[in-house]
Amino acid sequence: MAAIIDFLNTIFWGYILIYGLLAVGVYFTLRLGFIQVRRFPEFIRTVLKAPQSDRGGISPFQALCTSLASRVGTGNMTGVAVALFLGGPGAIFWMWVVALIGMATAYAESSLAQLYKVRDQNGQLRGGPAFYISKGLKAPWAGAVFSLALILAFGLVFNAVQANSIAGAMKGAFGVDTGVTGLIIMALAAIVIFGGIKKIARFAEIVVPFMAVLYLLLALYVIFSNISDVPAAFALIFKSAFGIEQAAGGVLGAMLNGVKRGLFSNEAGMGSAPNIAAVATPNPHHPASQGMVQSLGVFIDTILICTATALMILLSGALGNGETGINLTQTALTHHVGSAGQYFVAVAIFFFAFTSIIGNYSYAENALTYLKWANKPGIFILRVLALAMIPWGAYESVAMVFNAADAAMGLMATINLIAIMMLSGLVVKLTKDYFNQLKTHTPVFNSEDYPEIRDDIDLTVWDEKPSN
Repeated sequence: MAAIIDFLNTIFWGYILIYGLLAVGVYFTLRLGFIQVRRFPEFIRTVLKAPQSDRGGISPFQALCTSLASRVGTGNMTGVAVALFLGGPGAIFWMWVVALIGMATAYAESSLAQLYKVRDQNGQLRGGPAFYISKGLKAPWAGAVFSLALILAFGLVFNAVQANSIAGAMKGAFGVDTGVTGLIIMALAAIVIFGGIKKIARFAEIVVPFMAVLYLLLALYVIFSNISDVPAAFALIFKSAFGIEQAAGGVLGAMLNGVKRGLFSNEAGMGSAPNIAAVATPNPHHPASQGMVQSLGVFIDTILICTATALMILLSGALGNGETGINLTQTALTHHVGSAGQYFVAVAIFFFAFTSIIGNYSYAENALTYLKWANKPGIFILRVLALAMIPWGAYESVAMVFNAADAAMGLMATINLIAIMMLSGLVVKLTKDYFNQLKTHTPVFNSEDYPEIRDDIDLTVWDEKPSN
């Protein structure tokens, strides 16, 4: 079994996804006319617009915060440090590149998730890759495989991963036993998870902005305290990226590590964020507007938060001392703010990883709906299993299970990339429709303009316009 999982991971992460995610991102960037650059102001406006109400939906801002809850995790503090250690400062440049390209992919997959969303038996909005794979490509079997892989990876195993990170940081900073930390996290997560998708969204709407702003404020403090060294730090990133200045791993090492860590961090193309994007009631009432909201999530995750971590490490001079991962980040923060640095990192990891647990669970519940298992017993079983993984992950070393999760995520990402490429013509049509309308009025989706898919979308969602 271990040999099979290792083989799948070699295929998925060594070949298909590293190159596939980049190729798909470049394809959508070109085909959509560099939408993530040319239309960036519109991305901001769609998030800031007043929310519209729908009896079963959440606001675009809540959807952004919930997706950020999953995206912004240990990868932003641990993953960046690993990329710097293995690939040198140049790895950060390639993280930026993959994020800018990935913004187009995130836009495409979340626009499709919005378009094909449905209302479940409880009146709640649901959707995601499984739905557009099933309805858009007429391949319900592929949607089922995708859903099972998502539940395994995001709903179960990644909760253990995040709990393991929290427990390790808490033990290192405060000496708290890992088993005790796991039980506390499980209890806190249960309160939120048993409240349902809307409670998860409300929780994320409060915690994620607070968490991200606090972290960015600390980064700004560090940057301004070392303002004379900042130009040199950026110069080092660019020089190392192109081999002008020798760094660990060389140009190829910088590129590969930057690309890998960037893809893992922002999740663009993985098929995870579209699950919560579909639950939003967009404003304007058009699928493309929610695509823009989720594209902005990639920008916030990598361009802002990952860069903040990288600069704090580079400005500390700690890179090259033999440390990597969270220990390197803690050493860097201790250099800048004293002994409080290691405690701040532990608390930040707690919030980052805890909200990832909540966000990941919301994706799994959506996948359960597609499989038609989202009845009361089905959701209860998923919640119990997801919560049970937390204390187990906090206490155990779960390397084998992490590998299994990577294989499951690789499978779902591969299916998702194929699907969005096959539906790329529809993404282009949605985009042109939105911006053509924007020239004269607020865009509104009209199903009659899409006769080729009218039988495949939920008309009760799109023809029943929400109120302000």
